[in-house]
Amino acid sequence: MTAVSQVRRPVTREAFAVEFGRFLDQTDGVAQSEPLFDVLSAFALNLDFPWIAYCPLPPDQTILNPDRFDPAALMNYPDGWQGRYFEMAYDRIDPIIKRGQKQAGAFRWSEVYNDVSTTEMERRVLDEAATFGLRSGFSVPLHGPNGNFAIMSFAQSWDREIQHRTITYLQLAALHFHLRIAKFANSSVVEDPPNLSLREKECILWVTRGKSSWDIGGILGISEHTVNFHIKNVMRKLGSSSRTGAAVKAVILGIIEL
Repeated sequence: MTAVSQVRRPVTREAFAVEFGRFLDQTDGVAQSEPLFDVLSAFALNLDFPWIAYCPLPPDQTILNPDRFDPAALMNYPDGWQGRYFEMAYDRIDPIIKRGQKQAGAFRWSEVYNDVSTTEMERRVLDEAATFGLRSGFSVPLHGPNGNFAIMSFAQSWDREIQHRTITYLQLAALHFHLRIAKFANSSVVEDPPNLSLREKECILWVTRGKSSWDIGGILGISEHTVNFHIKNVMRKLGSSSRTGAAVKAVILGIIEL
């Protein structure tokens, strides 16, 4: 394959929104985890991420043990890498899991690799993953009540900068997937949409588009403090501990449209 054929046209904001809207439509009525994972995989593939993994960790478990895997764990990583990972007990030193347990938002694997606190043994996990085709990616920590934790990872087979917009939409998709999985397990999910003010809807809509509070303030002509006030109100009304989680719930419940 020539270098020219590898170049892809940049995806527009409108195209991202259309793809994400199609993903949400396709998940409607899906009541099983594996078909839902297939829909998410197809959405991620459209954004150039052929490899994804969803791994829940119970509160009393600090490593991924194949004999104690949560039945909700799903992944399409290459079989060779999955076998190598557990053969070498990389679950005990995986820096992605370590970072995810301490962080709220999505992070690039390159950030972890280049972090001065990452050890050479931990970098070895990422180096070997690259030999199996997982050359770059990012992960989304999914923190829940009572210490529950899951992590969703998206990987690709080439090294290049991952667009912030791509991360934003795939993070929204990961959270949507996680909430649907929780619903399957009869976890508490907000069912009746609360009333949001027009300003609250405007603020949370711009959150779904990856804008910071400072950006949103400039767009709406209000202060950053006021934006944060409205977003915190939305988080409280939707029972979410994060602004991204609140944005996902607002979309799912039909409070806002992308």
